[in-house]
Formats: sequence, C-alpha cells, structure tokens
Amino acid sequence: MLVEHDISDVRVGMYIIEITVPKNKFRLAKQGWLENERIIDALKSKSVEKVLIDASKTRSVVPSAAPSVTTKLAPAAVTPDTTAKDASTNPFTAKNTLTNARTLTPAPRGQYQFNQEVVKAKQVFDESKAIQAKLFHNAQRGLPLEMDEVYKITSESTELIFNNPNALACVLNLRNKDEYLLEHSVSVSILMTMFAIYLKIDKDIINQLAVGAFLHDVGKIMVPDNILNKPGKLTDDEFYVMKSHARHSVNIMRKTPGISAISMEVAGQHHEKLNGKGYPLGLKGDKISLYGRMSSICDIFDALTANRCYKQGYPQVKCFGILRKLAENNELDIGLVDKFIKCMGIYPVGAVVQLGSNRLAIVESHNIADPIRPNVRPFYRLAPKAFEKGLDVDLSSAADEQIVKCVRADEFELDMQQIIEFLAQEA
Repeated sequence: MLVEHDISDVRVGMYIIEITVPKNKFRLAKQGWLENERIIDALKSKSVEKVLIDASKTRSVVPSAAPSVTTKLAPAAVTPDTTAKDASTNPFTAKNTLTNARTLTPAPRGQYQFNQEVVKAKQVFDESKAIQAKLFHNAQRGLPLEMDEVYKITSESTELIFNNPNALACVLNLRNKDEYLLEHSVSVSILMTMFAIYLKIDKDIINQLAVGAFLHDVGKIMVPDNILNKPGKLTDDEFYVMKSHARHSVNIMRKTPGISAISMEVAGQHHEKLNGKGYPLGLKGDKISLYGRMSSICDIFDALTANRCYKQGYPQVKCFGILRKLAENNELDIGLVDKFIKCMGIYPVGAVVQLGSNRLAIVESHNIADPIRPNVRPFYRLAPKAFEKGLDVDLSSAADEQIVKCVRADEFELDMQQIIEFLAQEA
C-alpha cells in the first residue's frame, strides 16, 4: 500500500518510492529501503518534507555499526535540480545511501519522467491485483468483501489517471497471461475510469463506475476452472454455466453493504447487448444504461487485447475494428464505441508500433491535432535485431518517419516488461 509520509514520521526499514514534497526538486533514480538514520537525516537536511512509502514492504532493520571515518562513501543520495532557483552547481553528497540505489538525478523530463510515472502506475496496478485476489478468496468462501481497500485503490487509480492517464494506459500492456482473471477486472476498472473522464462524467460517479468495474467479474470464482479456462469453444451447457458469473457477481455485491446502485449497474449489465441477445437479463436498447454500455465496451476491449494461457491477444488497432463490427451488428453502442476509440487514441499510449525506418517504437502520448501521428520512442531495430537507444519522435513533424502498423511485442520474441525495463535503464 502506497502512503505519503511526513519526513518526521519516516523510519528505518521503510521502502521509499519517491520524494513528493518539494515536487520536482529532488527525484529518486531508484527506490529502496531506508537502511539507517543517516539517509533520513540527509533527506531532512535538504528540506525534503514528504515522501511516498510502500507500507507493504516495510521491514525490520538491525542497526549497523557506524562506519569509520576512513570508510569510502557511496554515491550521493540526492542531487538538486540544477534548474531550480536555489539549486547549487555542486551535487549534494550524503554520508550514506539507499541500499543499491544509484545517484539521484535532477527532476526528470521527457522519457525519464514517463518511465518514473510508469513505475508508480505499475505499483498501483500490482496492489490492485493483490486486493482483487483477496476479493476472490472471500467470495469463494462466502465471506463479505472487504471494500475499504477497494475504495482506496480505485480512488488512487482515478487520481493517477486524472493527473497522468498515459502511465496507467501503458501499464495495461504489462500483463501476465497466467493472471488474466485478476488483471482483467483491474484493467477494465482502469479503462472505465479513463473513458468516463474522457466523457466528462462527474468525479463522484467515476469513482462508483471504477468500483463496479473492479468487481464486475468477482462471480467468475464460482465457475469451474475447466470451463473458465477452456481453450476451445464452449458447449451450450458450458456456456450456460459461464453466463451464470454475471448473476453471481451481482449476488455477491448485494450481500456487501455500501455498494452503490451505479456500481451494481456496471457489474450487472456488462454482458448485455443492444439487440437483446446478451445476458443475464436479455435487456434491449434503452433498457441498458449508459454505464452498462460503457462497461461492455471496456470489458470486450480488454478481453480482446489481453494474452491468456490459451490464446494471444490482438493489437489494439485490430480490436477497434472488432468493436465497430459488433456495434454495426447492434450489440454495442456505435456512438460510444467511436468515443472510446477517440479516448484511447488511434494508437493507444503504451502500444508498440513498427516504423517505416524498420524500427519498433512505443507510443508515449497522443497528438490531439493529428491523432494518426502520435509521439513515439524508438527502442528496437529489426535488422539486425537489437535494442537501441533512441530519441523521442513527434511523428506529426517528422517528414521522414511514419507508422507502418501496430504490432505486438511477442511477434518479435519480446515482452512489454523487457521493453519498459530497457527504456527505464536508458532513462
């Protein structure tokens, strides 16, 4: 659990994520445990007021003997931002450092900033998965859902998306095919939040939508694994059992005090279709609420893009085509599908694209005025195959570069974790 602490409350053994106050004056290059009081004192001496701590990683630390005066000092704990008004031209050197931490660098910009934010977003994503696992555990045993953690993490995700939607959008691509059940619900909650923000829905309602999406598949824990993970087409009897998960989700949520009607709506209607051929109620047309229509789009998009133990996901651009086809068949709301595509961008943030220069690049941000030419970061050359350092490219102003197609990293025997780690090291 990520908690912001006043520097006066920080103790040895805590795991520090970043400096939050003052913002952008000092920046950790690498996270780590606070091994002794000297590190904390060094932070205090530079007027650091608040830091972000991962409370789940706090550990007991046996105090070590103070180093002798001849002990060789490790790299500096913090380095002032040389652009700050009061920054010194000489780096500040602490008497000790975080274990295994590198020199802390000036306030990040560009790619460095992007990767630091992705690291933070990944921590929120992983914490969400851990909470999701507890929900499934309780639901399977007929125990009440512990909602305090759900409200906290969905609120934290919402704030993160409000402040920087690109980071969590990128993390959606860092998936484990063996953890689909956990990751799917977390991802749909994130997509639902992004979509609702794009539609300018009231923030209080957005939080309720995020909770509903977070819980929308909790009923799947009642479906046997041989049906849930079957690689081939389900038989009619198997599909009947699979469809029961929507009712199970609603029933589990009804037994949990405090869950709003809007959250129930999201979970209960995410498999309904405009043509009335959905489930569990076979609702048709206007009987399906705006929030139910949104949830089915987000649910299908994530299911199409995600790798599973028995199938590979599709590139995002192909999934947009599938969503539009479903809308043309009167299963999804065509107007909302088009808005969802605009929300995600023709080339979503975090997507991998192949460039005309025979390189792979990751989409870093959109160009609102030119949506088919986003800002990208090349990272891999295809001939010969090798990672390479590259500069940010604004395709809207790069006359000699263009996107050939949207691809998946695994098409080139790469994975997104490997790519992000390379970009973070480069930064």
